[in-house]
Amino acid sequence: MTPQSIQAELVAENRISEPTGARGRLLRAAARLFREKGYERTTVRDLAAAIGIQSGSLFHHFRSKEDILKAVMEETIILNTELMRHALRQATTAVGRMWALIRSELESINGQTGEAMAVLVFEWRSLSADSQRDILILRDAYEAMWLEVLGELKASGQITADPFLTRRMLTGALSWTVTWYRPDGPRNLDDMTDEVMAMLGLDK
Repeated sequence: MTPQSIQAELVAENRISEPTGARGRLLRAAARLFREKGYERTTVRDLAAAIGIQSGSLFHHFRSKEDILKAVMEETIILNTELMRHALRQATTAVGRMWALIRSELESINGQTGEAMAVLVFEWRSLSADSQRDILILRDAYEAMWLEVLGELKASGQITADPFLTRRMLTGALSWTVTWYRPDGPRNLDDMTDEVMAMLGLDK
């Protein structure tokens, strides 16, 4: 399956919004504005203007601005979790699965969902406690894939560090690439993945 077909399947299952539909366009615009201006400084009027509708029309799709923020986070986790699961299924070894995880996360951070992923990191505290709990359920499933593969590598002696701490360090390092990585630079995402693997002492 291609990333496009995985996305289309999620849309058909009503798990994420159709990217070209009104809701999908609103969520993309919201991710961009929340990333550029911050959640608190982005107004309902800003969101409506970004997709050319009246402010009141937003509430045909969402009850509140916070619901828009939650949907941005929710849908990017759902999409990237499925893309990562697909990538894992293509790998035949624990080392190959580790490469797939790193490559998938770098793509999610620096590719089409980069703005939404940044919002997930930087605007987390803007969610209510109830919304945070809902997002954490999705996030736990995403993180479980990492911990399973890191656990395999630890059990086989291919890494010696604690899997949980390794994942926490990788989360910070990979997330921060959004601030300095340039697609037109000397290294593509495959190269970047190879470098991270080398830092872990793993050779694909």
